[in-house]
Amino acid sequence: MSTTVPSDYNDLLLNLYRLSHELPIDQFQDGALALLKPALPFDSAMWGSATLTASGIDIHTIHLHNQPVEMLQAYEELKHLDTAAMDVSSQPTSTLAFHADSWFKDPSQKPLRDYGRRFGQCHFFISGAVTSETRFTRWLTLFRANPRAYCTEAERLRLALLMPHFHQALDLSRRVHLQQLGGQGRDAHIGSAIADRRGVLHHMDSVFKQAMLAEWDSWRGQVLPSAVMAAANSALPRVIGRTVVVTLRVEHHLLFIKTRPRCAADGLTPHEFAVAHLMAKGYTHKQIAGLRQRSPSTVRNQIRSLYDKLKVNNVAELIDELRQAE
Repeated sequence: MSTTVPSDYNDLLLNLYRLSHELPIDQFQDGALALLKPALPFDSAMWGSATLTASGIDIHTIHLHNQPVEMLQAYEELKHLDTAAMDVSSQPTSTLAFHADSWFKDPSQKPLRDYGRRFGQCHFFISGAVTSETRFTRWLTLFRANPRAYCTEAERLRLALLMPHFHQALDLSRRVHLQQLGGQGRDAHIGSAIADRRGVLHHMDSVFKQAMLAEWDSWRGQVLPSAVMAAANSALPRVIGRTVVVTLRVEHHLLFIKTRPRCAADGLTPHEFAVAHLMAKGYTHKQIAGLRQRSPSTVRNQIRSLYDKLKVNNVAELIDELRQAE
């Protein structure tokens, strides 16, 4: 099959990549699917990532389009019967088009056929890409509810041709969101990455990779280090390592991650950090004493200790050290 996109798809692809930069991250996938519908009609869809296991797909991320959350809950009980998912996983890239009752015709698959009728999944398109080493897959499934709306071979080829662009545009949408969160491109020492809630990395730049390797020399680069995942699972905003500080932000079922070199201010206690920030705002030691309910002499000693700890001589230098810890 030719890898060249036909000329009549040019507008679709141009609009797709435009949306990846213009739409908020939580609106992009629905916007992209709306672009696809005129070229390949469907009633509902699911777009996600998963690990393929012997008992079926283990979902990492999922976006449902015109389908209720109950669909996923019901699928968990039947996924071991889903031979379509197994077939898609048998090769690095694959696109299927089929009638559900014909494909899932084995008597043992009757619960799957009933499930399909319940959720308007009479005809399927499934397009997926699998990483052979990890069995990690990214896929899009399109459903047609009308029993007479059969999927054609021309439509299957059309989806196979377009899917790499849809995955790429999704990656771009997430990276644009990462840039909007700050830090990206402002400092050559700031690294960034995107991972799902299982820790599988969907994107990382070279600065992030080098920072991880410097801090965790046994790290292999496919999933986040266990210390970072422990912080994410405990809803902690950052991990302070020997050489690196990792900050975490959870949005839309993804982890948006930033790294920077550890600095002197990272060694401050919460109390010291609070005093330092009050100094940076221009408060005098007497004002800080009142706010912190300490004696002026105690605060004066704390400030002297802060200067020694940060190796600074004045408030301007202290502010500069605090900025490095942002």
